Amino acid sequence: MITLTPAANHQISKLCQENDCYAIKLGVKGGGCAGFEYEWSTAQVDELTENDFIISCDNGTFAVDAYSQMFLVGSTIDYKKDIIGAMFDIQNPNAQSACGCGVSVNFDGMF
Repeated sequence: MITLTPAANHQISKLCQENDCYAIKLGVKGGGCAGFEYEWSTAQVDELTENDFIISCDNGTFAVDAYSQMFLVGSTIDYKKDIIGAMFDIQNPNAQSACGCGVSVNFDGMF
């Protein structure tokens, strides 16, 4: 359903340890300049549900809530770091367009 690159796996594990949380959670919500935006958060084990999509990482967990799964199916998540900064890079085949910020996306035609 969703693929994490080794770099993303490593960063999620690092963030879980630094934030003393069980999981790094990715969601999609309405808003942003393109209509939807990716939303990252931390979660403890009791905040996850049986409907969440879970990937176990080396030292942490990645989760996607049930609502957001339909938007993210087939995506690959990478973590990129360069001279300008660092960020999770989501390659989403369902996105029709995206803003240059890497957070805001449009899913026209999906529904």
